[in-house]
Amino acid sequence: MLIRVIRADSRHDMVKEYQLDDLIDRGEVVKFQRSSGWVTVGVDPVRVRRQATYREQDRRRHLERGAA
Repeated sequence: MLIRVIRADSRHDMVKEYQLDDLIDRGEVVKFQRSSGWVTVGVDPVRVRRQATYREQDRRRHLERGAA
């Protein structure tokens, strides 16, 4: 899925959904469009990537081995 963005240099662009988080992290995107309207990075709420904790990773590894 392509998402409309406004880059830091004021250019309008379309990026793939999976690229958006990295572009935001690098400061290359200042706005992007959701179905509800435009989101301004640093002003409006933006989803934050959550990394699994050590305990979650260990539990997943345990479940993958077939133990429940």
